Amino acid sequence: MGNGDRHSILDIRGKTSEGELIHVEMQLFNKYDTEKRTLFYWSKLYSGRLQEGQSYKTLKKCVAIHILNYSILPNDQYHSVFHLREDRSGIPLVDDLELHVLELPKLDHHAVPVQSGGLVNWLLFLKGVDKSNWEVLTMNEPVLKKAMDTLEFLSQDEEARRLYEDRQKYLHDEASMIEGALAEGEARGLERGIELGELKKALQMASELLSLGVEISVIAKASGLTEREIRELAKPK
Repeated sequence: MGNGDRHSILDIRGKTSEGELIHVEMQLFNKYDTEKRTLFYWSKLYSGRLQEGQSYKTLKKCVAIHILNYSILPNDQYHSVFHLREDRSGIPLVDDLELHVLELPKLDHHAVPVQSGGLVNWLLFLKGVDKSNWEVLTMNEPVLKKAMDTLEFLSQDEEARRLYEDRQKYLHDEASMIEGALAEGEARGLERGIELGELKKALQMASELLSLGVEISVIAKASGLTEREIRELAKPK
């Protein structure tokens, strides 16, 4: 897994027996413009299966499921579902578009596993519920039990554990790097009339572009930061 992929835990594409396309992605950090990014990749997946000369009728329903370790929607529910519907009557234009946004921070800290199984049990597992609750989580959820067994197996594998620890180190280092750059750059940013939120967004963008090996001069033009600030961001902490 390269640096550019480390923000994403899951990125899976599949197809149901009816031919419907499913895309599941889990993101650790806010890459910003998540809503537009979600719709963009949904459209690519939806239209990408239409071959030259084929009828539009061959297009299949596409379901995008985004599990986020941050919140983006102005509501309190952890699971939001979007379709393409008429505003007043609610009738669907077409059922081909279905977007699920699952925001883990909105999952109540006191949420309890459901013995009959279901979505909340999977989300509690992904959020890192204490192992003492795993048995309850897997009641009537054989697939979740299989996922837990796989995780246990990987945790015993030395190489898998090393990769996991390397990943955690990368995430901690990046968080510290951005926090330090924010502390150093806040005053300079405010002097240049840049709001703190915009500065943080610029630093996040610069960090991701650095991880992809983009030249500093290009990053400076894209982010609005100075080349000196970007070099400081690139220094190992």
